[in-house]
Amino acid sequence: MDESFSALRASFSNTGWSRISYTDEGPGDRDAQGVLWARVSQSLDERGELTGTPQWRMINPARQRETMTKLLCQFCRTPARTPEGILFLHSTKDGIPEPSTTVHTTQPPFCREHARMAPKRCSHLADRGHVALLAQSAPLYGVIGTPHAYAADRSIQVMACDGVPVPYGHADLAWLVASQLVRTLRAFTVVNLDDL
Repeated sequence: MDESFSALRASFSNTGWSRISYTDEGPGDRDAQGVLWARVSQSLDERGELTGTPQWRMINPARQRETMTKLLCQFCRTPARTPEGILFLHSTKDGIPEPSTTVHTTQPPFCREHARMAPKRCSHLADRGHVALLAQSAPLYGVIGTPHAYAADRSIQVMACDGVPVPYGHADLAWLVASQLVRTLRAFTVVNLDDL
């Protein structure tokens, strides 16, 4: 059994609703909206800063959460917001999104320098095709994670994860362990990376 799973228990929120929590929960285990996050190991330097380069095929929940929360480049972790907007790369497996639509993304933004090299390192973008979206607005939407349930025998059961984002404020978040933060891209334009 996974150590983080064995540390899960049922508890009650400040409002009296049941929810999932860790037995030894600390302040960093929940985000600002009160959602519980999966615990993962990370490589840190002597200052406590993340080290190493992203593993493109594997999503580290802590790194994804940090870069999405602070809108940092997912490669170099510098601020990705510019006067022109925030640059995101988006898979085109379902076509190129129309600027009048909204797009939910779990992909952290990029700085201009690393947006150009990302498709060469990320098979998800290379295999499915991609487009660059320069967003003027990218508010937090919710999370993707693993739902759990409190069973009749007082055990915590893992439920099937469908990968569908759960919006902040939804009741299902009380029993979900988040692994990816989701933002909504609004007021975006499709741009050519070479033109930036």
